[in-house]
Amino acid sequence: MLARRRRIYFWMMGGCLVLFVSAWGFVRLWSVPAAVAMCFVAMFVPPVAAMIANRRGPEDRWWDDPSGDPQSDEWWDELDGKKRRDETQ
Repeated sequence: MLARRRRIYFWMMGGCLVLFVSAWGFVRLWSVPAAVAMCFVAMFVPPVAAMIANRRGPEDRWWDDPSGDPQSDEWWDELDGKKRRDETQ
């Protein structure tokens, strides 16, 4: 899932670069308003790409979800300050 989101992110960012570079590289020679419109569209691609890359998938584990491994969950709870470690151990 992470690899697919990363691939989509890089395709979107690559498209953003293509829009921007082509707008001012050669589209402006034919139509400046079209080049400005292409840059305007390219302006919205990075935030959308970041939202897609950072969204939570159904099988993604987040910091507050238990993993199912009791030892690992206890360790993470201790790091997060949810549980205190017994001094007798």
